[in-house]
Amino acid sequence: MSRMDPILELREVNASYGKVRALHGVSLKISPGEVVALIGANGAGKSTTLRVMSGLIGATTGDILLDGVSIARQRPDTIVRRGIAHCPEERRIWPELTVHENLALGAYICGDRAEVKRRMEAVLTRFPRLRERSAQMAGTLSGGEQQMLAIGRALMSAPRILLLDEPSLGLSPLIMREVLTVIRQLRDQGITIVLVEQNVHNALSVANRAYVLTTGRIVAEDTAAELLKNPDLLRAYLGG
Repeated sequence: MSRMDPILELREVNASYGKVRALHGVSLKISPGEVVALIGANGAGKSTTLRVMSGLIGATTGDILLDGVSIARQRPDTIVRRGIAHCPEERRIWPELTVHENLALGAYICGDRAEVKRRMEAVLTRFPRLRERSAQMAGTLSGGEQQMLAIGRALMSAPRILLLDEPSLGLSPLIMREVLTVIRQLRDQGITIVLVEQNVHNALSVANRAYVLTTGRIVAEDTAAELLKNPDLLRAYLGG
């Protein structure tokens, strides 16, 4: 695969929840090392697109390619092993397990104890507050700490592609800025990121490019810088 080839690609993907169509012919390309934001109003299909990428829901038609190879019919655990980690909306941590236990479960695909230890140390170095609370029950953490734990747990699988769903949801502006700093750092380390974020300006401040979705369809695509210069387009599809 050449440097210009996409690492992840959706081709005319349709997806449904029961009889309700959620995605209508979604096509997009993600290049290695870039941050791509999916923006749109509530119900636009952003989170569904991430779930299709990680195999949590299946595409009814269309294809999903990772390194040019179809993963459309693969199980979520297989997709994790291929290098995609999904950090879901509302964190979805295990509240009755400790911080350390939550992180360790993120590395369940790795059978090398020394490598798990190395990854754990890297995550705790990135998030010092998690080190301080390593033995604490995850359910007792603040919202910001739980988000850091969710991202850290995803990083424990050593992903090449990180899917982040609403990482700033419910966070204070101060903690939100910390999370955005982490996203920039991961981008600078070469991790490819697909970001769903309700706060459009936050998303575009860290993204290279963005796709705008409405009612399960992609209606616009551009660089983040150009979209920030086009408030009329953003208002038209996002409201406000």
